[in-house]
Amino acid sequence: MAARMRSFRPLACRVAPRCLLRQIHSSCISKDNAKVRSVVEEALRASPASYAHDFAADHHFFEDADIKMLADLGINTQVVQHNASPGTLYNEALHYERGSEILSTGALAAFSGQKTGRSPGDKRIVDEPSTSADVWWGPVNIKLSPNTFKINRERAIDYLNTRERLYVFDGFAGWDPNYRYKVRVITSRAYHALFMHNMLIRPTAEELANFGEPDYTIYNAGAFPANRATEGMTSGTSVSLNFASGEVVILGTEYAGEMKKGVFTIMNYLLPKKNILSMHASANEGRNGDVTIFFGLSGTGKTTLSADPERALIGDDEHAWTDDGVFNIEGGCYAKAIGLTREKEPEIWDAIRFGTLLENVVFDRRSGKVDYDDNSLTENTRVSYPLEYIPNAKLPAVAGHPSNIVMLTCDAFGVLPPVSKLTPSQAMYHFISGY
Repeated sequence: MAARMRSFRPLACRVAPRCLLRQIHSSCISKDNAKVRSVVEEALRASPASYAHDFAADHHFFEDADIKMLADLGINTQVVQHNASPGTLYNEALHYERGSEILSTGALAAFSGQKTGRSPGDKRIVDEPSTSADVWWGPVNIKLSPNTFKINRERAIDYLNTRERLYVFDGFAGWDPNYRYKVRVITSRAYHALFMHNMLIRPTAEELANFGEPDYTIYNAGAFPANRATEGMTSGTSVSLNFASGEVVILGTEYAGEMKKGVFTIMNYLLPKKNILSMHASANEGRNGDVTIFFGLSGTGKTTLSADPERALIGDDEHAWTDDGVFNIEGGCYAKAIGLTREKEPEIWDAIRFGTLLENVVFDRRSGKVDYDDNSLTENTRVSYPLEYIPNAKLPAVAGHPSNIVMLTCDAFGVLPPVSKLTPSQAMYHFISGY
């Protein structure tokens, strides 16, 4: 029996160390987990510096956000993103705006809501003494009374005051410093702020520090409708411009293109009074300094033809012609995206990256890839990007006098020949007829 017991001792001795090892191993794991937990908690603990300002956890604080700037206008919202970076505007749009997504290219997708195009029939200009005699009144420039404008402005201010956060962007219209105007945009959507960050000329840090009061202010309260019962209103949408007060009020449409066209309307009034021709046209420059102007309505090819890899892009849509030459009014491009391919438009395709805004496009939520042929939301899908996203853009966007003028048209009936060389009188006739 003793011999049998002795035969078991080695087994007992073999088993005991394994149990002991399990206990030691478990103890080490517990200690390691505690150590990891301690490291993670320390890493996540807020630093004392983060308590320097009292603001909401999801608010990106900017020390240069001047709340008084808005208070003087009757706007009391306390959370304001003033001249925020594209990255911050991405964060805001993703957090607060339905339909916003980062796409596979790094661009931001945005949805403008019910309105996916401009509403020219709802555009109004205030009929007031300082400008009344200079405006060509009619079905395009429709009169609005100062009192109705005041009602719409108050309605926009009231709506903006209901928002928990607002976005303000300051930029320039006009690359020529001699004919440049300061524009301030106040909006409730980060998507709108990013759009105007792309489309206006972005000031340098020094220019922002000395920006001062804007020449024109855009109040974009497009998520809130106009009152149809107000005199002069024909729908819930209203885009009204007051030259006397230097203000644009947008109600009832969140389509970003209304802001762009509002700025162009301002320049179309101000520049001719200085003997400068404002032009709905694109422009580029050859290696020898030869400038070509492409006139045409939307969709006729201005953006496509001006983005020529062999020529420097001056701009794709809005220009002015002075005694010294031409300059771009805008700081970016707003191209149609429907049917876009790299083979047909490589410069525009390659400009779709971080900072670019894709408007009302259809995309795969899993892969983030856009179907540029899908027009189920609208035929008017758009892409907005800064001018410098085109590799051969001419910056500053100022050039000499044009040596070639091309008038583009979509001739659905085949009446016009493919290419026609016009005489001066023919060119003047077609220009006055609508170019």
